[in-house]
Amino acid sequence: MKDRKIKHIRKILCGFLCTVIAVSPTVSVSAAEYDEYGAPIVTATPTPVPHTEYYEQAPDTDSIEGWPQGPKIEGESAILVDMVTGAVLYSKNADKVQYPASITKIMTSLLAAEHLNMKDKIVMSQSAAYGITISDSSSIYADTGEEFTTEQAMMAVMLQSANEMTLALAEETSGSVKKFVELMNLKAKQLGCTGTHFNNPNGLPDELHYTTASDMAKIARAAWYNPTFRKYATTTYYEIPPTNKFAETRYLLNHHKMMKGNTYAYEGVMGGKTGYTDAAGNTLVTYAKRGNMRLVSVVMKSINGAYADTAALLDYGFNNFTRTAVKTEPATMSVSYLPAEKYILKDYRSCTLCRRYQIPSVTLPNGADISTLNSSRSLRKNSVGLPIMEITYSFNGQRTGCAKYYFQTLLSDRLISSH
Repeated sequence: MKDRKIKHIRKILCGFLCTVIAVSPTVSVSAAEYDEYGAPIVTATPTPVPHTEYYEQAPDTDSIEGWPQGPKIEGESAILVDMVTGAVLYSKNADKVQYPASITKIMTSLLAAEHLNMKDKIVMSQSAAYGITISDSSSIYADTGEEFTTEQAMMAVMLQSANEMTLALAEETSGSVKKFVELMNLKAKQLGCTGTHFNNPNGLPDELHYTTASDMAKIARAAWYNPTFRKYATTTYYEIPPTNKFAETRYLLNHHKMMKGNTYAYEGVMGGKTGYTDAAGNTLVTYAKRGNMRLVSVVMKSINGAYADTAALLDYGFNNFTRTAVKTEPATMSVSYLPAEKYILKDYRSCTLCRRYQIPSVTLPNGADISTLNSSRSLRKNSVGLPIMEITYSFNGQRTGCAKYYFQTLLSDRLISSH
């Protein structure tokens, strides 16, 4: 344990030194390279010559008539989504199966946020503290029997990307890592993921652990609307004070270098999660806002941290699209009854079937006429109540937003009982 403490202290010092050096305009940090203590190695960031084999591949969204042409990026897969409307603004191989690496931890943290009290205490088990056998795994070097709050564990996962803390959260949430992985896959299915299978809570290499950029965007978007998760995804710096097993303060720095004050700072970036393994390449999830636009980008199998790719996607989204309210839809949906039906229906004069609680909006290319949108209606299952009626708006076949109406009652429930 003494060696682990010394290693951790050296890692902290290396991390601070690299942070100071990284602000120099003559150098930058390669997110894919780390020294033996887990600190990023400072090197000149090369421009790929030639570009990756995926660079010249046009995004799938370029085929949409009237849609702005998307940027070329180094990553094999990517997607850009409006978090409010759910509109896909950019898509490149978004349904291709990829290894996610540490962006897996978005799902892990979301489930922990949904099931755990952030003030409760977590005691590290032997299996959690020493369950990761990869020598260069990201870690805060937690020891068996060491006590943390759930919040400290969450910060360690989202900022330091500590793999052993994902095991601790998994055990605390579900009783075992195996049961937690089952919960991860169930949640993915509930969110509409179709190309995802999780096999661990941290994203370490595993042939049975994969997802797609499209699925990760669904997971990331759902996570953002959880305020507890959002707190940890947007924190840049955090300290874990000395514990019952470790006498020094642990200093945690968010690895996402597009956040304010970092090497590749981008105006409006709120947070996200980085990832890297040899098999996955660089993976990156980023949340950003500008005006009334809220975007989430996912880049997979990229290089140089995927920061240049992400900046290009965000520029494209903010510069070429506008979110607009749809004011033509009524607040409620009602039905009209025949006079004779008052003898078989309860609440005869109250005929409101469903209502919406938010003004719907759509995300369109700049200058597009909202009146030209097509709309369609469908009923969707609702796991927590009555079905939802959804009006979907599309631009030349591309979904741009929807209005959701929640049923207040079913017609069958209005029938007067004969008993």
